[in-house]
Amino acid sequence: MLAIIGGTGLYDLQGLDIDERLGGDTPFGTPSGEILKGRLHGRSLLFLARHGAGHRLLPHEVNYRANIFALKRAGATQLLGFSAVGSLALDVAPGTLAMPEQYIDWTRGQRDRTFFGGGVAAHVSTARPVSPALVTAVQAAGGRAGVAVKRGLTYACVEGPRLGTQAESHLLRQVGCHLVGMTNVPEVFLAREAQMAYATVGLVTDYDCWLEDPALHVSVGAIFERYGQTLALARQVLDALLLADPPQPEAESREALRSALLTPDAAMSPDQQEWLRVLRA
Repeated sequence: MLAIIGGTGLYDLQGLDIDERLGGDTPFGTPSGEILKGRLHGRSLLFLARHGAGHRLLPHEVNYRANIFALKRAGATQLLGFSAVGSLALDVAPGTLAMPEQYIDWTRGQRDRTFFGGGVAAHVSTARPVSPALVTAVQAAGGRAGVAVKRGLTYACVEGPRLGTQAESHLLRQVGCHLVGMTNVPEVFLAREAQMAYATVGLVTDYDCWLEDPALHVSVGAIFERYGQTLALARQVLDALLLADPPQPEAESREALRSALLTPDAAMSPDQQEWLRVLRA
């Protein structure tokens, strides 16, 4: 089943026929809000607002582990996120839909970034953290909808909540990043640990702050204005995606734990075995 995580400005999914509202805690805490389970264009899917109702959670306050676990427990096998991002490249203009396929973690360790530890050891490969099949399907849906979707980009995830300095923006450009945002890490890596195919659609709001013209630098007001304009395009792409046959997740995603776990089941507590059963499903 496909799960949608809505970012800035995307707090519900218009047209979703809701069958269930799934709440409750997880072994990793409380998710950002209820998971909506329903049907859109005849497809069963799940929806969760990353920042909660009313955008009450800053990026470093989101309980990413609880969100990913709750979505997997609800039946998700593929996860498509939507996020506001800044551009670090001239050819990725504001208003573009951009899909990263590589990540650089520039956060500062405030976020719980793995399900493992505390007696359960695993080392999951994230060499290719994003599902090529899901990216290809979204880009093809964009083609059917007449909306260009750029792919093959590298996303730098910064801690926030402050917006970056010009020096930081230049540094990220120098190490090969095309996009900068605050929310995709550890989300992308937790999805791999939960054996879900992952991709994100970045809605480019601005050129970050590396250009010399201050008029092009980001502000919160500009983020929301640009995001609202671009969100309509993203919704067209999502509609086109749901109207087609869904992609099949790669074994690389769906079997990520097969050779990653080091701790035998017999050495785990019953509670550990139970949450691990959810991740393995």
